[in-house]
Amino acid sequence: MKIGILSSGGDCPGINATIRGVGKTALMNYGMTVLGIHNGFAGLMDIDVEELSERSLSGILNLGGTILGTSREKPFRKMTAPPDRDNKPEMIGLHYHTLGLDCLVCIGGNGTQKTADKLSRMGLNVIGVPKTIDNDVWGTDITFGFDTAVNIATEAIDRLHSTASAHKRVMVVEVMGHHAGWIALYAGMAGGADVILIPEIKFDIRKVNEAILERSRRGKPYSIVVLAEGIRVNSKKRPVDYVKRSIEEATQIETRETVLGYIQRGGNPSPFDRNLATRLGGHATELIVEKAFGRMVCLRDGRISSLPLAEVSGKLKRVTPDHDLIVQGRRMGISFGEKDG
Repeated sequence: MKIGILSSGGDCPGINATIRGVGKTALMNYGMTVLGIHNGFAGLMDIDVEELSERSLSGILNLGGTILGTSREKPFRKMTAPPDRDNKPEMIGLHYHTLGLDCLVCIGGNGTQKTADKLSRMGLNVIGVPKTIDNDVWGTDITFGFDTAVNIATEAIDRLHSTASAHKRVMVVEVMGHHAGWIALYAGMAGGADVILIPEIKFDIRKVNEAILERSRRGKPYSIVVLAEGIRVNSKKRPVDYVKRSIEEATQIETRETVLGYIQRGGNPSPFDRNLATRLGGHATELIVEKAFGRMVCLRDGRISSLPLAEVSGKLKRVTPDHDLIVQGRRMGISFGEKDG
């Protein structure tokens, strides 16, 4: 068999470990031919590929980023395109057959899995592998990249405790998460945050301010506020700036903001993410051997499994208000800024 592997969307720690897991299993255990497709779906349109060997897959387990490159090309998005690219899905299908592929492995987040499902409906043999630091891909308990991002964010919060305490300040820390607050919740709880704001819970800034003032009245003159970048605020300001300004004006406590940004998804993957990516990649190859196409590999209750791409496409996994970390956080006096009612 001949298979192709691509990574699409944002970079993420663990992609190379996944490429290695798919590729080495295919090469060493099944004698397949493995093609690496550069720059996501754009590479299929350009036929920008290379044959991967055991040697080219060595030494990449611990590397961040992706040896194949990536792009945010969305072939099914309706946009004006040059004449030679006016039907991108058709071009991808044509080149899939020109290359003689028996299956295409698509490593990526929600948008990638949605594209993979559409390609599968076109008749291509496709396997999806979920990837995102946001942990918001539906159907899997966790995505590789998330653990690494939480570790990085937690370390940053740990470091901010000392400066917040020394200067008696409020530190507002923004972490990634446009639509889902998994990083903010997990890093905030692990880092001992006093206030955690996530997109899934509507917050009242007055509740946040009161929580900070209450800490001050109890002899705790500093606080750590962790927020996801996607929280909604009634302001044209960026959420982190709005929260910082509002806290400082209402409490008269010196307040500073820190935006962690892209450092959360850069660098080497954690051991957990390396192992998860390896397991997912290996199972993707097993599905190919079984000809169980049109599926996404996943982690369910600690076991590697898979489910139809059609069940994943267009869905988002978000934090629920009854998540055990939120429930435990409330019991410990951590504020989520929740509105009454």
